[in-house]
Amino acid sequence: MADKKTKAEEAIEDTQNTEVIAGDTIVEAPVEEKKTAKAGKRSAKALEEAEEKQAKEERKASDAEEAEKPKQHSNPTRSRLERQGKKFQEKAKLVEADKNYSLEEAVALAKKTSHVKFDASVELHVNLSVDPRQADQNIRDNLVLPAGTGRSVSIAVLTDDEAAAKAAGANIAGVDNVLADLEKGVLNFDVLISTPALMARLGKYARVLGPRGLMPNPKSGTVTTDVAKAVAEAKAGKVEYRVDSTGIIHLAVGKVSFDDAQLLQNINAVLASIKGNKPASVKSSYFKAAHLSTSMGPSIKVDLAAIA
Repeated sequence: MADKKTKAEEAIEDTQNTEVIAGDTIVEAPVEEKKTAKAGKRSAKALEEAEEKQAKEERKASDAEEAEKPKQHSNPTRSRLERQGKKFQEKAKLVEADKNYSLEEAVALAKKTSHVKFDASVELHVNLSVDPRQADQNIRDNLVLPAGTGRSVSIAVLTDDEAAAKAAGANIAGVDNVLADLEKGVLNFDVLISTPALMARLGKYARVLGPRGLMPNPKSGTVTTDVAKAVAEAKAGKVEYRVDSTGIIHLAVGKVSFDDAQLLQNINAVLASIKGNKPASVKSSYFKAAHLSTSMGPSIKVDLAAIA
């Protein structure tokens, strides 16, 4: 019959669907064409749109994965010293990072490493083995530095006896004028002293005075009936220190313009006060680390054997 294929014709068709590679015959399966409808989800247009949508979602997923990956900076992160200014870096070369200095050496070196144009403060930083969350280990005290602080202090006194406060050396004294400045938000003083009877008048200004460390406190000696003594101590260089949340005390102990002997007097007075406040519950080593520095200057590690 005409519609039947002979065996020779079938053999020719099979040969056309094969590929010879290096003498081996690989038979390729006939490619099936996708059946499409004239309309609906199976139409050629609908299938093409579905493929485009899937490709778009895959691109979005790939972009999201790339965004989640940490960005790689072309430049490596510089050390803390390299991020400082040129003057700081020059002065920092004078300090040996791995060396523990005696107090005398640290004081002399601190004065050499000050690179600012103004009379910088010399700062003492002491790390203690205390837990400030414990009431008995929340170290806090005040003292008068033997050589003073090196800066002029403006004192305001909230008292009924304005004349006595002014005679003692207060810059601002009285009740109405001090409260009037507080009402305006004017804090043109460094220390505020109050008599116990007038402390209630300062309650409404606690949110202004507290964060700045200006709220009078009996522990710091700024709430007292002896106003003249409090003013004299503040003028003489009275300072207050307290451990922060990590157990470190930060305190300015003088100026770069002080001579070495004056700075050593102040530092030894502060260290003696800290030692005197050692809690009985601290059985291990009290001092963990101590450093000396100037305003904006490099840190100098102090040998604990010299202070403990």
